[in-house]
Amino acid sequence: MLGPESPKVPRGLRHGAVLTLVFAGALVTGSATGLLPSGEGEPPEPRVRAAAATVDRDEIARAAAEAAADGKSGAKAAEEVVSRSGDRWGAVYDKGEYEEFARALDGSYTGVGLWARRGADGRVEVARLQRGGPADRAGIRVGDQLRTVDGARIDGRPVSEVVRLLRGDGRSAGAGSSVVLGLQRGDHAWSRTLQRARLATEAVTVRRLDGQAVLIKVSAAFTKGAGERVRQAVRSAPEGAGVLLDLRGNSGGLVSEAVTAASAFLDGGLVATYDVRGEQKALYARPGGDTERPVVALVDGGTMSAAELVTGALKDRGRAVTVGARTFGKGSVQMPERLPDGSVAELTVGHYRTPSGHDVDGRGITPDLAVSERAEERAQTVLSGLGAGS
Repeated sequence: MLGPESPKVPRGLRHGAVLTLVFAGALVTGSATGLLPSGEGEPPEPRVRAAAATVDRDEIARAAAEAAADGKSGAKAAEEVVSRSGDRWGAVYDKGEYEEFARALDGSYTGVGLWARRGADGRVEVARLQRGGPADRAGIRVGDQLRTVDGARIDGRPVSEVVRLLRGDGRSAGAGSSVVLGLQRGDHAWSRTLQRARLATEAVTVRRLDGQAVLIKVSAAFTKGAGERVRQAVRSAPEGAGVLLDLRGNSGGLVSEAVTAASAFLDGGLVATYDVRGEQKALYARPGGDTERPVVALVDGGTMSAAELVTGALKDRGRAVTVGARTFGKGSVQMPERLPDGSVAELTVGHYRTPSGHDVDGRGITPDLAVSERAEERAQTVLSGLGAGS
């Protein structure tokens, strides 16, 4: 959307690379909520925060209703109103898109089951495969290069755009639809047609590191149940073992799940404050979290929204050392408005702050240790220095 000091954010970015933070309990937009799991795209440039735009909700509903009465797209009419408002993170989704996002937050997605990243040579390659997914069954391996998607060359394109091509566009790219991948492995090039499928997300993975430390990675987003899985992983870690909490590439999710995840490391207390149309509110951790074991949070430019909320809480409360690159800076609060034709407008209504009062939106969170290479290795070194496993 047009903001006073920022270029227009393309619709594809809003739909495909941003998980909107929603405090009104339910749905969020965005990223690889699993239309395809998100890859490690280039960190976005920090954005200067614009004042929260005031959007006339009645005007949006009226525009959508009038368009529908004329046989036109109510969602498109509403989007034009939101665009004129200057709400940079505001967006409108048709009924089918929003239902897909809702299903994604329940822990499933439609896709081919691969994660993409930019390799050392600058080309896009397969970073991870979902076991039993279409890509895995087709014999695709980690490290294979993606050269084309449905005949379109992807060299030089942002990873987020490649993700959108893999995911497809709306209703025509549901489960059972096909996508043709052009691949390369060494000198061998080939193409493979895959059928997209409904897959279960792997929101939280746990891996044992040297010295008894445990790596807990929350992948694409804080989907339903992710917070509790983090708490269980912390409880199950060996006594005295440190935790490396990997939030790289996590583009947000359900704020309730983020608070639950933060609660794994806190014994109650403040997680964040936020405002909704000027009314100040606060989020608090559950009591009883582990406050003893060392924690390092690994972040990057793809750490956004609800993931930044967790990062800020653990950093400000002195509960984690943060390592990596500055986070994205998405601290605005959106709330959904159901329109007469069933589409949904998500409008910015406020911003949240970390426990120390840090305004995340447009600024991000600067880690305690800024590293650009071998971040996980550096994070493990920091964790061992904190006494993990001793």
